[in-house]
Amino acid sequence: MTTPNTLRFARRTALLCGAAAMTAAIPAFAQDSGSDGAEAPVIIVTGTRQSDRSAADTVAPVDVVSGAELANQADSDIGNLLRVSVPSYNVNTQPISDAATFIRPANLRGLSPDNTLVLVNGKRQHRGAVIAFLGGGISDGAQSPDISVIPAVALKQVEVLRDGASSQYGSDAIAGVMNFILKDDTDGGTISARYGSTYEGDGDNYQIAANFGVPIGDNGFANFSAEFGEADDTSRSVQRDDAAALIAAGNTAVNDPAQVWGQPILSDDFKFFVNMGYEISEAAELYAFGNYASRNVDGGFFFRNPTNRGGVYEGPFVDPATGQPLDESLGGVPSIRVGDLSVDTAGDCPAGIPLTAGGGLLPDPTILSQVTGDGFAGNCFSFIELFPGGFTPRFVGDISDFSIAGGVRGELFGGLRYDLSYRHGQSESDFFIRNTINASLGPATPTEFNPGGYIQTENIFNFDLGYEFDVGEGSIFVAAGAEYRDEEFTIKAGDRASFELGPLAAPSLGFPTGQGFSSSSNGFGGFSTNNAGSSKEDNKAAYIDIEADLIEELTLQGAVRFEDTKSFGSTTTWKVGGLFRVTDNLRIRSTYSTGFHAPSAGQANVTNVTTAFVGGVLRDEGTFPLLSPAGLIAADFVEASTGTRPTLSPEESDSFTVGVSADVGPVTVTLDYFNIKLNDRISRSSQIDFTAALLNFAATSGVTVTSTDTAGLIAELGTAGAINRADFTGFEDLASFAVFNNAFDTRTQGLDFVANSDLDLTENGRTQVTLAVNYTKTDVTDADATISATRIRQLEENIPEWKGFLNLTHEEGRLRGLLRANYFGSFYEAHLDSGDLPIEAGARVTFDAELGYEVLDGLEISVGAQNLLDTYPTRNPFAGVAGAEYTLTSPFGFNGGSYYVRARFNW
Repeated sequence: MTTPNTLRFARRTALLCGAAAMTAAIPAFAQDSGSDGAEAPVIIVTGTRQSDRSAADTVAPVDVVSGAELANQADSDIGNLLRVSVPSYNVNTQPISDAATFIRPANLRGLSPDNTLVLVNGKRQHRGAVIAFLGGGISDGAQSPDISVIPAVALKQVEVLRDGASSQYGSDAIAGVMNFILKDDTDGGTISARYGSTYEGDGDNYQIAANFGVPIGDNGFANFSAEFGEADDTSRSVQRDDAAALIAAGNTAVNDPAQVWGQPILSDDFKFFVNMGYEISEAAELYAFGNYASRNVDGGFFFRNPTNRGGVYEGPFVDPATGQPLDESLGGVPSIRVGDLSVDTAGDCPAGIPLTAGGGLLPDPTILSQVTGDGFAGNCFSFIELFPGGFTPRFVGDISDFSIAGGVRGELFGGLRYDLSYRHGQSESDFFIRNTINASLGPATPTEFNPGGYIQTENIFNFDLGYEFDVGEGSIFVAAGAEYRDEEFTIKAGDRASFELGPLAAPSLGFPTGQGFSSSSNGFGGFSTNNAGSSKEDNKAAYIDIEADLIEELTLQGAVRFEDTKSFGSTTTWKVGGLFRVTDNLRIRSTYSTGFHAPSAGQANVTNVTTAFVGGVLRDEGTFPLLSPAGLIAADFVEASTGTRPTLSPEESDSFTVGVSADVGPVTVTLDYFNIKLNDRISRSSQIDFTAALLNFAATSGVTVTSTDTAGLIAELGTAGAINRADFTGFEDLASFAVFNNAFDTRTQGLDFVANSDLDLTENGRTQVTLAVNYTKTDVTDADATISATRIRQLEENIPEWKGFLNLTHEEGRLRGLLRANYFGSFYEAHLDSGDLPIEAGARVTFDAELGYEVLDGLEISVGAQNLLDTYPTRNPFAGVAGAEYTLTSPFGFNGGSYYVRARFNW
């Protein structure tokens, strides 16, 4: 229900939120019915500082998605909801993607997730604590806000500015701005319960959500929203070829499937938002809003083969009769590694258990029984005893998110608008891994670890002013302001066992510590106490933003912003734009802007070790800060190899848009072209050979070394005093590593087409139809040697160039229905991030449907289906490699169809 209080607070909110529109229904240029039944223009607050700008009169395109549209959808995740509401927005399932499984990266207009600025009620949303380390291509290395903490029931609308806006809002606003406007009703509410599952019978899920508003005296409001839900995991997996071969050879301990691809288990997913305001006088209003969210996400990892997982099972070539070392050329056979647990002498145990049974896939039973029994004085150990069928770790994240914002705004001196605000936000991710080992600890290893976690904390102060000057028959609105923002990225140390270098560690450390077993929790190594700590960045900014309506036919906009960062210097960005009303029904608009995105404190300082699937085997890969001891060694090596030294500095962009909007009878049509040149893009480099980098460092430092493995080189360089061993704790098993740097330039261009219309299909009903189509093409225009050809192709082709939807809604009496067709164009996938496993995935069309009926006043029961016809993406031609049945980066997921039933009561 809309009350006078609601209208007053909505007007106040629009004063200085700063950017686009307050609308209803389907994207872009939607309209509300006024009290007289006429169509009233939708007012926006994103992309503009004025309080009465309609979505049809902006110099840049703005998509507006109403809360009602979000509520009447199949999905419950806000990212998935926007995927089928905003054609240029993409997000997909992230199986086996380390922490990116917990906070999924999303893309707007084909750019990196952290090239989109996210606002809540016009205020900058803090970043999530997770940095994407797997997934390659566009999202690799991104640290972006976690929008999944926003419950859809809390939203009045979402406004998506499809234009560069760094000069208006600051760093990150290169692809555009997403502004989540919270409900501000003073009374009424809604409560809903939803249950659903997939057609396959897995992925059962439920959600309970509620929203209500209450007045605070005669001049205030408080609006509360909460949501709770859980979801089971899914599996779209086949048995891996290597696991199937093990079972066929007689290893009955191998699971089927050995490795699961699907959505993770989601538990205790709780979200809460509050939005409040109180008018203390005609000149001032206090406001506040905030949130708390938490969830537990439990996903799978790669299968550890019991014959060849390096540092755990894989042993040297050995004599098939004795298990002692023997060169392959002399008849040596592969083996399963054996650890010698004796403390006073070496050689009690064989070097390995020969793989001579089961066609070379099973250990020799005689030597196996001696190792696992009392042979060799009970001094021998192999992980075939603990996990005879191999093992597949489970990676778990406890995610929490908290924010609070408050301020005062109003008008002084006959029209000077002001807004003074502060916002604090924090995102925290605690990691857990189970069903795994620290191999260097031998039989003493735990099988569950806490590898540590990340915390992202931000504080933002804003002061904004605005004044409208009358100039003849027109007006000029001048806004100016300042911002101070600081952020802190914290790495929390894991439990000691998660990063410890145990007694069976790498070979060059000498007996009894050094028998080729890997250190740290296998799959996700713990953060050592030396790598733990906090890093800080801060940013100071000032801007001026002018909008001029000097004549009725023309609107002009210009903005300039100066920003100064602690670690990356200062920059000035600017923007100009205009809208020309050719007739009452035809408008032409265009903008040109510059922008930038500075590295986050996390990107500049994060340390991480993960396990990736490379060349058919698992390999540990690291990420080092560029200015850390390991990062400097990396930079020296890259410079020596390529002649170019990696650097890390802000990205810079040039953006151009031009478009037209027209009313053709009952149809509103918009067509916009965009072109974004982005230089010095921030990302993780492709993997760099760690051993080669250490050897290069030894040579340039004048240190003579004999080792050829990472652990041995670290030990020798530490002994020689060339490095501090503590700085390299947890890196002993790394085969390769990456650094954050500026490695490539891109040009992204495309078209957005939107058409809306009301259809008079029945006498007493209302039918609305929307057609939205997006075309986006990215080209890498320059790249240095740290970016591989596979990575370049992922950047250019991993997101479909064409995407769109046709949406039909109908309301008549107590009946409501929705039918939508979604088109997802073809794309390229480097399966498992490998250029040797290319997949050319075909285009797909999916359908969503919902039917609702108000059985009692205020009580609606609805049923629906997402992906109604059970459409799947392209089958994976390399399914046997790691067990994934379909393409993993499909823009609509790979779970197939699902259904749901929902009850909702409004009052």
